[in-house]
Amino acid sequence: MKKKPVVDLDNYRFDDQLKAMQEIAETGDCPFCMENFAAHQEEETLFDGKFWLLTYNRWPYKHTKVHLLAIYKEHAEHLSEVNPEAGTELIEVFQWAAAHFDVPGGGFVMRFGDTNYSAGSVHHLHAQFIQPDIESDTYEPVRVKLGKSKK
Repeated sequence: MKKKPVVDLDNYRFDDQLKAMQEIAETGDCPFCMENFAAHQEEETLFDGKFWLLTYNRWPYKHTKVHLLAIYKEHAEHLSEVNPEAGTELIEVFQWAAAHFDVPGGGFVMRFGDTNYSAGSVHHLHAQFIQPDIESDTYEPVRVKLGKSKK
């Protein structure tokens, strides 16, 4: 029986990201599941809670000063699969991040479900914590894509 895809190769943003995603697709192992995480993650773990693991985004969006990923520790793709208590912990994780990085403002987005709608690259529930780099000489607003581009 063929495994369900764990990454969506259409939603890459960088060439080295595509290469990593192709290697992950070959194995069929979800890179955000805890049993596979260390093999695919080069960035340090910043916060390790009951429900969430927080790390740097390996491929941050352009014009960000801080770009972190909060990864749900159990494999889930849809909100219906998440323990409601995890919502409380996610806010605590993001409160920690805002204090730790002295973030005066920013945003967060959670990708879930069908990647045609979410434009996610990994089929595993995760949230992104983002501070734009508004002091940069080359600053432009950070753009978050939802929905796959039609080809």
